[in-house]
Amino acid sequence: MSLQDHLPPLNREFVAHFGEMGSRWGINRTVGQIYALLFISSKALNADEIAETLEFSRSNVSMGLKELQAWRLVRLRHQPGDRREYFEAPADVWEIFRVLAEERRRREVEPTLSMLRTALLEQPTTDAERHAQARMREMHDLIDRLMNWFDDVQKLAPETAMQLMGMGTQVTRVLELKDRLTGKSPKRTAPPPDASQDAAT
Repeated sequence: MSLQDHLPPLNREFVAHFGEMGSRWGINRTVGQIYALLFISSKALNADEIAETLEFSRSNVSMGLKELQAWRLVRLRHQPGDRREYFEAPADVWEIFRVLAEERRRREVEPTLSMLRTALLEQPTTDAERHAQARMREMHDLIDRLMNWFDDVQKLAPETAMQLMGMGTQVTRVLELKDRLTGKSPKRTAPPPDASQDAAT
């Protein structure tokens, strides 16, 4: 039997896509497909069921599940009268996004912020170092502001956060109105020197 025999077309397409995208997200194909299968499954699955459905070796499935547990993207479940371990993805999509964002922040963003903070404490001795440090400060301030915003969003109820994301264009209009009222105008890219001439012709 093949993956095509174990899953209906729609499910198979989703699982295959996650396998292909895995490498772009820093995970391998096996882990991507295991997560996709658990995400769309209507029930918790044990390692043997996952291995049979995806035609993976039991050892590959075990390693994949351990990695997903390390990312906190799957949960371990036990069923009465069954000694096997069952796994499922969190049901709340917002929780999945939140956990994934937290993990990526811990693994990728925090080390960068730590390096930048250390670099900003250094005393530059050359023009090249002063220029580099100024650029690092810009990067630090942007990342730090984004992380503070992320912390604020994390404190919101899922329903409120979804409403906030749905207000994208409305928030932009409010900020533009604020700029007009305070006399500040957003920076705009200047048109090419010959733009007016092109328009005239």
